[in-house]
Amino acid sequence: MRIALARFVGVVLVLAWSQVSSAQSAEEVIEKSVAALGGRAAHAKIKSRSASGSITLQTPAGDIPGTIEVVNALPNKTRTVIKADLSQFGAGPLTIDQRFDGQNGYVLDTLQGNREITGNQLDNMRNSGFPHPFLTYKEMGVAATLEPREKIGDREMLVVVFEPAAGSTIKQFIDAETFMPARFSLKVTVPQLGTDVEQTTDLSDYRERDGIKVPFKLTSSSSVQSFVIILSTVEHNVAVDGKQFVKP
Repeated sequence: MRIALARFVGVVLVLAWSQVSSAQSAEEVIEKSVAALGGRAAHAKIKSRSASGSITLQTPAGDIPGTIEVVNALPNKTRTVIKADLSQFGAGPLTIDQRFDGQNGYVLDTLQGNREITGNQLDNMRNSGFPHPFLTYKEMGVAATLEPREKIGDREMLVVVFEPAAGSTIKQFIDAETFMPARFSLKVTVPQLGTDVEQTTDLSDYRERDGIKVPFKLTSSSSVQSFVIILSTVEHNVAVDGKQFVKP
């Protein structure tokens, strides 16, 4: 059960890189993707975001349904709260409260105990950007390289690889016609599992909110996990208390 529940790790990263794309040079592809997602001017108006919905973790013992709430704020702050009912497994309620203030991270975990976020996971959170990683990847020191095209189903994909100085390399798949992000994959270090896990996330059900497009469905899978996030609400420029991002 601990291994299964440890698979919630990485959800923030999934959300943080949920809108990326690619075309001729890597930089040209990135700019076309930003335009397809609403453009730099529209993104510049976004100062904070509050999103909520459902998360379903699929395990050999059965699905674990739950709720997810994510709050982001400039320049790169995020808080994710996941709650799940574990009564079917003979356990009580689970709450995972993951906080990142832009430099430091902390997790409040009712099952596995509270802990600092360190290593690969912390590097990945530092490499993210709000409201979109494409807007700040150069400032973050992340190199972008265009690779040969690939296909997802019958759709041709542009492939951009983002390589930070520290943290996971991210392979981003972008629809060659629409320039909308369709998938990304990366290897993440999960301390609870004691190993690196390659995780692939598909993005779908894009909806426009305040001039930018946001994926409302994220389907993630790896050799040890699968989970689905379906957002029900996304609001921008909400009032945010900065204290919620720091260790309590």
